[in-house]
Amino acid sequence: MASSTMLLLPPYPSHSLSFCSRTPLFSIKRFKTHPRTAGGGGGLSASASSRALHALIFDCDGVILESEHLHRQAYNDAFTHFNVRCPSSSSSQSLVWSPEFYDVLQNQIGGGKPKMRWYFKENGWPTSTVFDAAPETDEDRAKLIDILQDWKTERYKEIIKSGTVEPRPGVLRLMDEAKAAGKKLAVCSAATKSSVILCLENLIGMERFQGLDCFLAGDDVKEKKPDPLIYITAAERLGVSEKDCMVIEDSVIGLQAATGAGMSCVVTYTSSTAEQDFKEAAAIYPDLSEVTLKDLEPLLQNVVTAN
Repeated sequence: MASSTMLLLPPYPSHSLSFCSRTPLFSIKRFKTHPRTAGGGGGLSASASSRALHALIFDCDGVILESEHLHRQAYNDAFTHFNVRCPSSSSSQSLVWSPEFYDVLQNQIGGGKPKMRWYFKENGWPTSTVFDAAPETDEDRAKLIDILQDWKTERYKEIIKSGTVEPRPGVLRLMDEAKAAGKKLAVCSAATKSSVILCLENLIGMERFQGLDCFLAGDDVKEKKPDPLIYITAAERLGVSEKDCMVIEDSVIGLQAATGAGMSCVVTYTSSTAEQDFKEAAAIYPDLSEVTLKDLEPLLQNVVTAN
């Protein structure tokens, strides 16, 4: 039984964001793609700058694999293992994040530690087997978060190693197509580095993983998505201009990070992100099963920028 929690989250205090509405401007599910076009609403106009696709950058969770339910399971297992109980809960059981709550949480706050830190600030710092009482100092609170996150990460690895998880449709083919065409290939994820490495080794295979031109995880940058730092850093390491990169994301948080870095971004949505407002995306796809490099390259030639 889940503890009582708010489902409407205020913006995360580290960033000034305009989070998506749960009521979309249009139903994404009706369209296979939704390319942006010049002359649309919102004071947008086509950029005159020339762009060429030199690098293709994939997010991991939600793009390479549909992982939200796996992460939620690992968090809940960690809460049970350490008997985490928040004072705001009327339940005698350990904390449980429901699917509905986690859909909202993970689409508005990037990174595991920030998720838990926000939740505990809003619902009261919990009792657990880590401390005799709820932590009161910043040091003890950070220690609790670290312990929970480390255990959760190991549990997530166990799930990935189980052999029951597969990559999303079209991902491997598109990666191979990009490499064969001489494009640089990267993966940028806000998740813990060890868990991303495990996912990539198990889902795309060692040869593709070792063939990546750049790989960045949440541990490698100081700011989490929607901050654009991870994509700016990727462009620097790839040795290409941000304007010549195409990012594949699954959520508004990732889309904001990519466009904030000056990159074009296409969205391949999941069941938990399908109703988000992706109006800044170059195109929107249900998955990558029928998306080719030739579909993506023209999108850089019709870039829409704010006046």
